[in-house]
Amino acid sequence: MKGLEIYELAKRLYPIRTSLAGEGTREFLRVIKEYIPAMEIRCVRSNSKCFDWTVPPEWHLEEAYIEELPSGRRVVDTKWHNLHVVMYSVAVDKVMSFEELKNHLYYREDLPDAIPYVTSYYHPHWGFCLTYKQFLSMNPESKYRVVIKSKHIQGCLNYGELIVRGETDKEVLFSTYICHPSMGNNELSGPALTTFLAKYVMEKPRKLTYRFVFVPETIGSICYISKHLEELKEKTIAGFVVTCVGDEGSFSFIPSRHGNTLADRVALNLLKYEVGNFRAYSFLDRGSDERQYNWPGVDLPVASVTKTKYGEYKEYHTSLDDLNFITPLGLNQSYEFYTKIIDVLEHNAKYKSTTLCEPHMSRRGLYHAVFHINYSKSVKIMMDFMTYADGYKDLVEIADTIMVSAYSLIEVANTLKKEGLIA
Repeated sequence: MKGLEIYELAKRLYPIRTSLAGEGTREFLRVIKEYIPAMEIRCVRSNSKCFDWTVPPEWHLEEAYIEELPSGRRVVDTKWHNLHVVMYSVAVDKVMSFEELKNHLYYREDLPDAIPYVTSYYHPHWGFCLTYKQFLSMNPESKYRVVIKSKHIQGCLNYGELIVRGETDKEVLFSTYICHPSMGNNELSGPALTTFLAKYVMEKPRKLTYRFVFVPETIGSICYISKHLEELKEKTIAGFVVTCVGDEGSFSFIPSRHGNTLADRVALNLLKYEVGNFRAYSFLDRGSDERQYNWPGVDLPVASVTKTKYGEYKEYHTSLDDLNFITPLGLNQSYEFYTKIIDVLEHNAKYKSTTLCEPHMSRRGLYHAVFHINYSKSVKIMMDFMTYADGYKDLVEIADTIMVSAYSLIEVANTLKKEGLIA
């Protein structure tokens, strides 16, 4: 089961302290590059302008902790969990009262065992994240030593890029993000699965070209689009943001802004006829990098298929979204679904029947020699396929019309082409 291999990669990536920019992000990308050596690790310099945004500095964190005085008891320590510090916190080293400190503490009363994920990327700030139980354990009468050893330095925002060339310049985009540390579904499932989708594409020659990008969310995709906009607009026929694909919940679908692109049509057909039980959302429910790829003027045909959607499970953006929340089975389900998307896109074309009136199927061995009322479903599907193969409908549209999975029509199309009955 491929999900086991994907899960093992997620386990390797889990301890790495990633952020928008810094050594942790580079380490994360180097691990992925071990699996797909052809991937290039790119750099966008700090302070570079990307449309309306400016690339932030790198964030380097040595350690961060809160120590109760005079006992020396550690309340939180980033050695215990990467989420214990607000991402991009500025440096601090001081002794303060509980009253002064509590304004810099973040917790979830509704999830008393969860460490929340909190960021302050673009505003100088510092803070700590802890469980509500840890917060309640603090003595309001005590003093606390607060230490965050961090630096913000001019450097690089790094991202990974792999382009697998096919017979044509028509491209399929897979984008995933790499900036949330130590969270299983919201973070690690996306890049881990995308890595193995890249390996799948590279197993054999392809008709289409595939572009895989591993970017910090929001600023990373904005930077990538700013550098490649014209090329992306010219070549991309379908794209997917890969995130939250590791749990065993039902599939979820987030459409493109227009909702009628090839990416939408392929995903919806396979969800309806290969999966069956799924939840469809509106683009108004967007929340990941599909925001950037669909922005007016960018207008790329990008949708997203997740398992349980971000923001729709209580563990989201907390330490409870860990390696126990994702499973090899959940990852394998997503892998099988996305590889079917790839296979359908590879075979998607406008087909045309080559005969006038129905062809003589039985002399080709495609029809029962003795007719009876309950002739096989496969024969009917072949006849239905040819009936709607008018040179205008593509594979997905024919599949939707005759109410079957486009993936199941691949073999049908290959058989009919071999017999010269469609072109």
